[in-house]
Amino acid sequence: MSSTESSGYEGFTAEERAAMKEHAQELKTAARRSSRADKAAQAEQDVLAKIAEMPDADRIMAERVHAVVTANAPTLAPKLWYGMPSYALDGKVVCFFQSAEKFKSRYATFGFSDQAKLDEGTMWPSAFALTEVTSEVEARIAALVKRAVG
Repeated sequence: MSSTESSGYEGFTAEERAAMKEHAQELKTAARRSSRADKAAQAEQDVLAKIAEMPDADRIMAERVHAVVTANAPTLAPKLWYGMPSYALDGKVVCFFQSAEKFKSRYATFGFSDQAKLDEGTMWPSAFALTEVTSEVEARIAALVKRAVG
């Protein structure tokens, strides 16, 4: 098997490096906060600020996803995770919204971590592409989030 110079590992992309730097900053910021209530309130404000920074199409979807998740799974705490809005249970991320701009993809994504209780057989989806959040999509997200923490 021959190898070429172009087939080697070229490292992380600029977007991936930026996400890792954001995550390190998120951890430092969270460690500096005082009470648990202060941490929770500021974490939600951080999520809302990150959503507000998004381009209009992603921002509108992220706002609706945030509303659906917080209404249907009040046990999940909003927090930033690698610069993305996410929702955690006991500090562990269960689901997240990734804007299309984040990694320069053609669509936004709503995904679940391995902490989500969505196991179904030997194979199941753990991320969903979003191009628009309709009332049907909201209902599906609500059902998935309820199941994920159930």
